[in-house]
Amino acid sequence: MKKLLFLTMMLFLLTVAGCSGAANEQTKKPEGKKQEAPVEKVELTVSAAASLQDALNEITANFEKEHSNVKINYNFGASGALQQQISQGAPADLFFSAAEDKFDKLVLDGLIEEAKGIDLVGNELVLVVPKDSTKEIKTFEDLTKADKISIGTPEAVPVGKYAKDTLEKLNVWQAIEGKVVFAKDVRQVLTYVETNNVDAGIVYKTDALISEKVKIAATAPEDSHAPIIYPLGVIKNSAHAKEAQLFYDFLQNENSMKTFKKYGFKGLK
Repeated sequence: MKKLLFLTMMLFLLTVAGCSGAANEQTKKPEGKKQEAPVEKVELTVSAAASLQDALNEITANFEKEHSNVKINYNFGASGALQQQISQGAPADLFFSAAEDKFDKLVLDGLIEEAKGIDLVGNELVLVVPKDSTKEIKTFEDLTKADKISIGTPEAVPVGKYAKDTLEKLNVWQAIEGKVVFAKDVRQVLTYVETNNVDAGIVYKTDALISEKVKIAATAPEDSHAPIIYPLGVIKNSAHAKEAQLFYDFLQNENSMKTFKKYGFKGLK
């Protein structure tokens, strides 16, 4: 009888212990991987020459596929106007200029470190006319046949400065100066020609190539203007220096350079 009672007590205790162990196992928190901190979303502002717009939009789409936490916002315009905005404190993480002097001004002012700048691509200057033009404008000298000609404002728009220098070099400027319609940037010049508001315009080759409404009448001689060089640099006080450097490097990689060349730019690297 005592032996039976002892066995019953032992069975009861084992049952209680088993239930307790099972309960403890159920109350234990499941072990798993530690949660990683969410990746910070970053927005970069890039001030870039208007002539770069199409190439940069394609390159940016590729960059954002690889770096989904970084969004690129562009401020496209004339390099002179962009340089002044940055000098006056406008937010920007990178500057991609169509003229060395505008870029060098920011380096001189200490807003871009010289070591974080590079002359990345080059361009050519061309004379364009509407595709259906009947003015027989085939050379820069033929601009005397035009009623209206558009160029960028030379003081603020690099393509305008290159255009004026070319016209002066070819001894055409004085004859056509009174016919000139100034534009705020190269894309406005292109639009004036596309819409037949002017008989001719002087733009970068890259802009002429993207339009189906204009044709290239002539290319400016290389010695008629300063070399057309596009410097790129990281702004010194960028709030996102790491990501800015990442995009700066991405713009120089092999695929990006192929894209620039596809749109008519010349590689300088």
